[in-house]
Amino acid sequence: MTEHSFFDDKPVYIFLTAVLAGLLHWAHLTNLFENDKHFSHLSSIEKEMAFRTEMGLYYSYFKVFINAPSFLHGLHLIMNDRFSEYPLVINALKRFNLYPEVFLGSLFRIYTGTMDFFGIPTKACWNVNRADGLNPVESCEGMGDAAYFYVSCVFLLNGVMMSLFYIYGTYLSGSRLGGVVTVLCLFFNHGESTRVMWTPPLRESFSYPFFVLQMLLLTRILRRSKLERRSLVALGACNVLFLLPWPFAQFVLLTQVNKSTPFHACLENIIYFSFQASFAICFVMLFGKLELLTSFYISSLVAGWVSVNVCMTLTSPCVSLYFPQAHIGNLIRSKLTNYKDFHTLMYTCAAEFDFMELEVGLISSVLAHNFHCVSLPLCACMCQMVYHSLQLVAFAVLAILVMRIKLFLAPLMCLMASLICSRQLFGWIGEHFKCHITVFGILSIMAIQGVANFQSQRGIVGDFSNLPQEQLLEWITANTMPNAVFAGSMPTMASVKLSTGRAIVNHPHYEDTWQKERTKLVYTMYSRKPAKEVKRNLMQLQADYFILEDSWCNRRSRPGCSMPEIWDVEDQENRGKLPLCTLLSIDSRPYFTTMFENKVYKVLKIPKDAK
Repeated sequence: MTEHSFFDDKPVYIFLTAVLAGLLHWAHLTNLFENDKHFSHLSSIEKEMAFRTEMGLYYSYFKVFINAPSFLHGLHLIMNDRFSEYPLVINALKRFNLYPEVFLGSLFRIYTGTMDFFGIPTKACWNVNRADGLNPVESCEGMGDAAYFYVSCVFLLNGVMMSLFYIYGTYLSGSRLGGVVTVLCLFFNHGESTRVMWTPPLRESFSYPFFVLQMLLLTRILRRSKLERRSLVALGACNVLFLLPWPFAQFVLLTQVNKSTPFHACLENIIYFSFQASFAICFVMLFGKLELLTSFYISSLVAGWVSVNVCMTLTSPCVSLYFPQAHIGNLIRSKLTNYKDFHTLMYTCAAEFDFMELEVGLISSVLAHNFHCVSLPLCACMCQMVYHSLQLVAFAVLAILVMRIKLFLAPLMCLMASLICSRQLFGWIGEHFKCHITVFGILSIMAIQGVANFQSQRGIVGDFSNLPQEQLLEWITANTMPNAVFAGSMPTMASVKLSTGRAIVNHPHYEDTWQKERTKLVYTMYSRKPAKEVKRNLMQLQADYFILEDSWCNRRSRPGCSMPEIWDVEDQENRGKLPLCTLLSIDSRPYFTTMFENKVYKVLKIPKDAK
């Protein structure tokens, strides 16, 4: 299908269908999130607790920004953060890629300011009675509620993403029916394609939609015989918007290096320049973030620039020696060998970093169609088909190693499923009527499992409540000084910072080398080391309180993955002893004093005379 025919074949219908697909996805995400948590009826603190682990950390900066007296003051607080890695002062905008929070915070300030100026109410509030003798809480719904505004914007962006998928599927297949196939496959495999409905504040929620647009633009560049400057500018802009919110994005772009244009070295050189320019912009906007320079992505860009299509395999590893990224290398090493240490086990014991399980049902059907296309002669698939095939293989390999990558693999498989509507590939079936009948037959078979998947998602109904943590946070707010410093498990620390405003010494953003070592010191509490040594570690971090959780002492996702077992890998000297956390759950004396306790949490204070 030519460029001309795609844009001239009833573009109004394409646009309207794309909008409809986006609205359906936005409504679906909103409904799933509401069903799971009953979010609209939660109090402010309950909404904040619903943002667990690093989600709470990211949202805390949105809260700081909108509560600041001015835009500039809010930006200053984020860029001079004294509460996340006490006693250090860090540029959180640089460290955590917080441009989405700054952008949404600015929109929220403009929106509420404008509505207040015209006297238009922005939210409705009411009291919610709670069971078990709990006090009623105030709950608010509407765009004037900070948490409601935040998640609504995230879901709106991901609704636009579905519109892009429809346009992409239509463009790739040369048929509007191909766009419909892509959208249906994504809805049928929704749980394998995204997790935004459960985790709105994660970086991928802001970043991935721009990767979809980036792939669409790259496909357009590869398809056109004449390169346009505006296409390269748009591609670079998408790279920036993809890289800026999410550090992991660089590893996704790494899969595109030296594979996007396998037959045209000149064009590949130009694309490399676009990638490098967007990388340079991100590097400046993130204040010279060192992790960008020590990534495999930049080493591959440098290697590609030096030698396009010549000794690429040799050049890239050589350049990587000068730009090492140790924790990624060790993670890959642990996947392929028996190597393990404390930090790699902290990753690999988490389900999302485990090997991908074999998925059955519709995904398998889509994969079969994709490999059927890949098996066709490359001359029939053309240059952009080579790119998509190689991209699919790259994501498949990565997804097998790290289950989290299936969130890239599954959507691409759904996108390539649109090719069953391609006349160039399947025109041999016959006239349009026969092709449509064939497509609808395949969709009918896929819908058997797909509709079951869809109904299963819609059937997830919950009512968020975390009374033990709520008691903990309320106790901290009422019974500790505003300058108190806390240490504990990474997820709980995010909630403490978000809901109480107290300083913490560690947090869930487990990427920075120094922060990893700080967390490792904190987690000696869950080792078998002597209490005196652990107390010394906490004193070194200047912590006033430690929040002890028995679940972190006993929880075990699989053999070798409880915290004491993870410590046994490096702490051979104390193997066989009772974990310290077990001893302190019985009696925290003489090195600590128990200040608060419920069925989940115990707050231990480091005595002042010992500091």
